[in-house]
Amino acid sequence: MVEQRLSDLEFALLLDRDFHPSPVAWEDQVFYFLLLDRFSDGREDGYLANDGRSARGTTPLFRSGDAGNAIGTAADAERWREAGRTWAGGTLRGLASKMGYLQRLGVTAVWVSPVFKQVASVDSYHGYGVQNFLDVDPHFGDRDDLRRMVETAHAHGIRVVLDVILNHSGNVFAYDPDRYWTDDGRGGRFLDPRWDGRPYRVAGYRDAGGGPSLPFGAIDLAVHEDAWPDGAIWPAELQPADRFTQKGRIDNWDYDPEFREGDFADLKDIHLGSGDLDNYAPSDALAALCRAYKFWIAFADLDGFRIDTVKHMDPGAVRFLASVIHEFAQRLGKENFSLIGEITGGRQRAYETLEVTGLDAALGIDDVPDKLEGLVKGYRAPGDYFDLFRNSLLVRKESHVWFRNKVVTVIDDHDQVRKGQQKARFCAGDDRWRRLALPALALNATTLGIPCIYYGSEQRFDGAGGDDRYLREAMFGGEFGPFRSRDRHCFDETTPVYREISHVLAVRREEPALRRGRQYLRDISGDGVNFGPPVPVGGELRSVVAWSRIFDERELVVAINTDAGGERSAWVTIDAGLHREGDVLRCLYPGDGPVTAVPVEARNGLAVRLTVPAAGFVIYG
Repeated sequence: MVEQRLSDLEFALLLDRDFHPSPVAWEDQVFYFLLLDRFSDGREDGYLANDGRSARGTTPLFRSGDAGNAIGTAADAERWREAGRTWAGGTLRGLASKMGYLQRLGVTAVWVSPVFKQVASVDSYHGYGVQNFLDVDPHFGDRDDLRRMVETAHAHGIRVVLDVILNHSGNVFAYDPDRYWTDDGRGGRFLDPRWDGRPYRVAGYRDAGGGPSLPFGAIDLAVHEDAWPDGAIWPAELQPADRFTQKGRIDNWDYDPEFREGDFADLKDIHLGSGDLDNYAPSDALAALCRAYKFWIAFADLDGFRIDTVKHMDPGAVRFLASVIHEFAQRLGKENFSLIGEITGGRQRAYETLEVTGLDAALGIDDVPDKLEGLVKGYRAPGDYFDLFRNSLLVRKESHVWFRNKVVTVIDDHDQVRKGQQKARFCAGDDRWRRLALPALALNATTLGIPCIYYGSEQRFDGAGGDDRYLREAMFGGEFGPFRSRDRHCFDETTPVYREISHVLAVRREEPALRRGRQYLRDISGDGVNFGPPVPVGGELRSVVAWSRIFDERELVVAINTDAGGERSAWVTIDAGLHREGDVLRCLYPGDGPVTAVPVEARNGLAVRLTVPAAGFVIYG
């Protein structure tokens, strides 16, 4: 039974057990981010199950000839596109059935999109439109499915970080606006409730059909019994009218306080409190949400939260949440429960937010993926990416401060805010980008930060289009499958990128330097005499790009080749204090490469000559 009120939760029963411990260091982990609705429905055929045996199902494995099978006609293509707007069918049981797939890839932490019950009348398959913060959406399963999924993950050495929302609920009420007549583009006009700093009238909470027929306030189920479970908002502590700011939608996303007080599109902004950072008074709504999330930690044995839309909340509210959650998790023996904030607005804002709120890490969704993608594709100087992690100016210290555990680094994600309205995964477009997928993922895995793979990247998904849906292909097929396909799944452990990145991540597990070491972009040379940093020539970089990770007295030299068309060689500078002329660096990846070792020579101090295959990647140490 799902409780209607927070006061009905029986925490004593939840806490009477042992809990899964936190990892010693989150920088040792490899994240995998998935949208639950788009990952697995558990019906796939021919994939390797959790025990490594071939599984039986109804959806066949994708083959190259299946690309485009959903768009043979204009009507088919429209059907495929429209399928991307709504629920696809992924479930918690489906995710649990793929923990072996993730474990064999090298994943040690799975970040799952929100699982909470959504507004019933809206197709918010992504999970960010919550109507009941104490229940799992029936599209995904139920509470026990969540608990079993986490248990299965833990049995495979995988932690679970759940995406949570503090800033807003789903579209649980309707405004009764009195200002801002606006053309609707079809010859009509409507009153547009956009933010101007003043509250709007509210017509009522929405019922199960989406109409605002329920009173806007605490719901008496004796009078409005149809409000449960699909009407208004739950738990009941969130129903009083003062739980929401009621100031209309955000129009200017960079104006403060508009982006903190306004609604995130049609999602309704929750009033979290007031006051400056050191004297913040949390609201009853914030206290209620914190208690709800404490319940989920205890109920499902979660290992961390990814916190949505941190930019849109008062820093004091975020600090309150961080304190409450960290203390509760420590009570359960989770000494290193991770709180990862989605902090848009640039690196400076992200760093300052971490400093004042107590969040553990920021999700690198602004300049990190932009510069990482540009480096691998050859249109950005490598220093642009590597300098993101040399933060002496940012933290006002002259010595290097290495953010190895303060940022979760990604290439692709489900929003790609940085790309505006034209979205595109890394592999979209030019076939060169598909060939460069391995060095992109390997670069992300072996440079500073906590690496995160966006689901499907290991299978070279190439979604692109005019809105977010094209970044959210259903990995299990269905009506909105990847590569413009239908009814074909992509859980294939034999594909080149899956196979090779699993080898790279195996080396990362064995080598502390790749997880915790200092990082240096290395000067290179073509002739062994003239050295310098790799830079684009004529706007394009087709070159070896090499860096070192140094931990204690061990240096690993890592390199990619941004040229997808041919092998490249270069002399690479190494640390003269850790090596001597005549030493040998051995190849750790690829293990079956033609060059198994390279000698250290006296060039530019000390250097080694590395040869990297076209669109390739190597590790020496």
